[in-house]
Amino acid sequence: MAAAPLESRIVEQKPVDREKTCPMLLRVFCNSIRNHRADEFECGRTPTNELKVYTWKDATLLELTGLIREVNPEARRKGTAFHFAVVYPEDRTPKYRLRDVGVTYSGRKSVDDTVTIGSQRFRIGDHLDVAITPPRRGGGGGGG
Repeated sequence: MAAAPLESRIVEQKPVDREKTCPMLLRVFCNSIRNHRADEFECGRTPTNELKVYTWKDATLLELTGLIREVNPEARRKGTAFHFAVVYPEDRTPKYRLRDVGVTYSGRKSVDDTVTIGSQRFRIGDHLDVAITPPRRGGGGGGG
């Protein structure tokens, strides 16, 4: 099944007053090179490499990239790619799905830097999965 055009995946988002709104717990799972498989989240299981972040639904992918880089020194290299996916439960089944939401890069701009998790239909209780891909040897690396 083909992915929906980006315009149809983005939902309108109200601004969040971070001074008055309590942040939510965002469970972020990082992996090298590829995203985790959806079945790694089924039956109450989750991958072991969890990062717990308190943030708001208006958090951008660039903001989350910075938080990941703080705790993962290998991800600080210029050109490292961060492939973000929302992990969410299927309706009426115990299965999970992953939906790609954007890519950011360490040390350079990306068109997805300003994408917010709330604009990508993220719901409280969903997880975020991030594939961290180091730059290719001999260059700044990363596509896009």
